[in-house]
Amino acid sequence: MSRAFVKESDGEDEELPPRAPRVQPCYITRGGLVARQRELEQLQRELAAAGAGEDFAQKAEIRRLKIRRRDLVALLEEAVPVDVGSPALADVRFGATVELLDEDDRRWTFTIVGEDETDPERGRISWISPLARALIGHAPGDTVVWPRPQGALELEIVGLRYEAEPDASA
Repeated sequence: MSRAFVKESDGEDEELPPRAPRVQPCYITRGGLVARQRELEQLQRELAAAGAGEDFAQKAEIRRLKIRRRDLVALLEEAVPVDVGSPALADVRFGATVELLDEDDRRWTFTIVGEDETDPERGRISWISPLARALIGHAPGDTVVWPRPQGALELEIVGLRYEAEPDASA
């Protein structure tokens, strides 16, 4: 039978695609947790304002918002907030901001955060990234090797700090 005269589904009862299961614990800074809670509140407001959606583009946007809301709700349920170390800590741990120097005297600064807080352009890297795993447990003065696709890079830890209140704008 031809589908030419059959009403197409409006997608209203269409299920959202399944979310990939987490492999690692969902560690997150307190600031990251607050930022995700705020994002969820904003999404709720956007969904309430969007209504049912009149055209395909609006329905696609509503679907995108619902998927993000579902993912945020799951993240917040699974989140394991980690208090960032005290300024007195001498080694690199979750929440540390680490200053590095490579063999060409180029400086790098990275903050180790949860997977859902990463922002490489702002120097925020996941605690399970190869670089973070190379850094964790080391202290200023130590040399670590950053295993990168374009080749390993030797880095010296030249600075380490922990901020009492992590950036909640992530």
